[in-house]
Amino acid sequence: MSLTKVISFANNKGGSGKTTTCSNVGCALSMLGKRVLMIDGDMQLNLTISYFDEDTALGFAKSGKNILAAVKEERDLGEYVVPTRFEGLDMVTSSSLMSGIEFELFPKWQREFVLSKCLEPVKARGTYDYILIDAPPTLGGWVMNILCASDDVVIPVEASPWGLFGLANMFDFISQAKRLAPRMEILGIAVTKADERKKYFKQTLETLKGLEQTRMFENYIRVDSAIEWSQDSSCPVVAYKKTSRSAVEYSNLTKEIMKYADR
Repeated sequence: MSLTKVISFANNKGGSGKTTTCSNVGCALSMLGKRVLMIDGDMQLNLTISYFDEDTALGFAKSGKNILAAVKEERDLGEYVVPTRFEGLDMVTSSSLMSGIEFELFPKWQREFVLSKCLEPVKARGTYDYILIDAPPTLGGWVMNILCASDDVVIPVEASPWGLFGLANMFDFISQAKRLAPRMEILGIAVTKADERKKYFKQTLETLKGLEQTRMFENYIRVDSAIEWSQDSSCPVVAYKKTSRSAVEYSNLTKEIMKYADR
C-alpha cells in the first residue's frame, strides 16, 4: 500500500488564494525534508509560474510534457515530471490548452479516474511523500478527476464578503466525488487574505467555525505584500522571504496540514 499522500487544493471561486497556498505548502514541505510532487491542473499556469519564469512556463505549456498530454495519453505521470530548483520538489506543469481537457476526458472509459490511473505508478514507486494538486476554480469532469485522485482536500477561503460565496456548491460537489471515491476527505478550510482590522474577517471566521464536521485550520494567512513580491520573482514566499509574516504563517499551516494528513 502506498504511503504517498495526495492532497488537492480546490475552490470553485477564483481569488481564494488556492494556488498560492498550494505553492507555499509544497515548498514548505520540501524545506522540512519531505519529497513532494506538485501538479498544476489549471490552464492559468499560476502554479507553474510560481516556480518557473514565464518563458519557461510557456515552453512547458507548448511542449508534450505537461498534465494535459499525460491525461490525453493516459500514461504514467512520472514521465512528465520536471524538477524545480528546490531539492526534493518536482512538478508536472500545466498547459494553456487545458480548456480542452473536458473534451478529452468525455469519451474515456471510467473517465472520473483517468488522473488516478496516471498517478498509480508514481505512488507505487514511493518516490514522493506528498503529491499536491492545484485544481482550477471550476466544477466539472476535470475537478472530479482531481478529487477522485485525492486522499484529502484543502479548501482555501478568502476572508472577504465574497469569500464564502459558492462554498455550498463546493461541498455538494465534494459529496458527489465521495460517492465515487469514499476514502477522500475534506482535510480542512484554510483562511487566506485575512485582514484582522476588518469586521468581515471576524464574521468569516465565525461562519466557518460554525460549519458541522468541517475543520477550519487554526493557522490562517494574513494579507502581506511579501506574497506579491515573491510571485513576481516566481518563488514561493516561504523561500523568497523566510522571515516575513506570511512565510511564517504558511510554514505553520503546513505543519498543521501534515498533522491531520498523516492521521
